[in-house]
Amino acid sequence: MNNIVVGITGASGSIYGLRLIEELLRAEIQVTVLLTNAGRQVVAFETGMEVSENPAECSRQLKDYFKAGDNLQYCGINDFFAPVASGSSAPDAVVVCPCSMGTVGRIAAGLSGNLLERVADVALKENKTLLLVPRETPFNQIHLENLLRLSKAGAQILPAMPGFYQQPETVADLVDFLVGKIMDSLGVEHKLFKRWGTEE
Repeated sequence: MNNIVVGITGASGSIYGLRLIEELLRAEIQVTVLLTNAGRQVVAFETGMEVSENPAECSRQLKDYFKAGDNLQYCGINDFFAPVASGSSAPDAVVVCPCSMGTVGRIAAGLSGNLLERVADVALKENKTLLLVPRETPFNQIHLENLLRLSKAGAQILPAMPGFYQQPETVADLVDFLVGKIMDSLGVEHKLFKRWGTEE
């Protein structure tokens, strides 16, 4: 995969999305970042990283944060003229990490109220990889039905459920496990965690 969109919504767990972006850039993949308005607020609350609502300024801030060049792009959440909004320029994959239940519901209903929802819709209609990382607990019946509907439509559902068999010692280890599972699903090599049955 050469071109991946990473969307961060207002669900808790924004560190997962930021860490994923970091690892995809390390793998020399072109990354387009989308932040919902709630996602921007949660990133600031959970990580202390405040990014501007102005697309040009936000792009500069993200490039500084990730020490990235042109392999990192940022599109405003309402920029429906962005290339990724069209099936003719569809990315190889779209990952929504973390994915709020509101975003799940709107994608499941085929609604495109912002660019992230449109890009997810494009991924489904173009048979591209759509990977959703829901971070909610507990799930109610509506959540489960929406996730099932998306799974049947071709999306992959990868809940933010860290494993413990690698004997994590830090929160960063737990984050890396989940990000590694996302990377596995995307077919991107990594060394973020020890695999089951392998030696140190």
